[in-house]
Amino acid sequence: MAMPMPSEPVSTVTSKTIASANTCSATPPDHAPAPTLTIDVGAVVANWRLLCARHTGETAAVVKADAYGLGAALIAPALAAAGCRRFFVATTDEAFALRRTLPAAWIAVLNGCPPGLEADALAHNISPVLNSLADCARWQAAARKSGRRPSALLHIDTGMSRLGLDAAECATLLAEPGRLDGINLNYIMTHLVAAEDPNALSNQRQAAHFAAIAARFPGIGTSITNSSGIFLGPNFATDLARPGIALYGGNPTPHAPNPMRPVITLSAPILQIRAINAGDTVGYNASWRAGRPSLIATIGVGYADGLPRSLAGRLTARHHDRVIPLVGRVSMDLMTFDITDNPDLTQGTPLELIGPGHDIDAIAAEAGTIPYEILTSLGRRYRRVVKSV
Repeated sequence: MAMPMPSEPVSTVTSKTIASANTCSATPPDHAPAPTLTIDVGAVVANWRLLCARHTGETAAVVKADAYGLGAALIAPALAAAGCRRFFVATTDEAFALRRTLPAAWIAVLNGCPPGLEADALAHNISPVLNSLADCARWQAAARKSGRRPSALLHIDTGMSRLGLDAAECATLLAEPGRLDGINLNYIMTHLVAAEDPNALSNQRQAAHFAAIAARFPGIGTSITNSSGIFLGPNFATDLARPGIALYGGNPTPHAPNPMRPVITLSAPILQIRAINAGDTVGYNASWRAGRPSLIATIGVGYADGLPRSLAGRLTARHHDRVIPLVGRVSMDLMTFDITDNPDLTQGTPLELIGPGHDIDAIAAEAGTIPYEILTSLGRRYRRVVKSV
């Protein structure tokens, strides 16, 4: 079964299309070949359930950056229907948008509440992460003004040196616990620096540091594990896990086979096939020269669609089990592939860029980046096909 994805150009597996307010006024008819991003919502739910089974505490879902580019309005309700009760986003704007989708869910903002938006956050029942003593003071003042006891999370920096209370602020707070009076502190949290590396010494150091501070907050829930942290073992089990990339099919254990189900498939039809002679060049700056008479297939996807220029000379596409190399530069809207050894391919034949045989981790490795960047960069020009739970 398929379902439409809000605010995106969508095709479903039942060949139904809807218009998109975010792009053009009409979508291509279903029979028109178009680059297609297929999102398996059932796989996201299955991944969340797998993570729940591995983590002894509760497992939330990180749906920041529009659910890593796949659509929070699509992903979050499916996870909520499966039993997920807690969601994390990065910004208050994301939180307000998610609140419209999930009126009753617990929603936390990792970046905290910006000054001046406290009343709005309270009105929308948003839980900010308190990343500094100044954050604590502003949220406490908002609580007093509202006459309510609003919820929040307290972030302790144990090594990331990014957000969170540093050692000096933490010492001040421990000496003056009244700075949290009037706040319903749901969780104390930290963020692991290198959870994807089970041998990283920083993991144990951070866990020990965090445990020592958490002990000073008896009765308050703890949260340390991200996607990879869930796989570090029982010493890293806390009251609330915050997985992100693993929900969307990224490998949380890069040292081992991926335990997660793939979530997306990206394919694009061949627009044109050109026969060229040995010695002819392809693409900008003549960066690739044919060493033999060759067949070059062009597809309508480029760096404007989230496939970075660094893929030049590295990306491989798939057609069934056949591997087809990218040749020449990645341009804004086009890429060219050498199909000389696959002369049966024709105009309209889809080439798979991301899929079960070549997942987001594989294409990220080819691009010299991480799967997070690939997912969150995928553009808005794809026809989106949604597989429902």
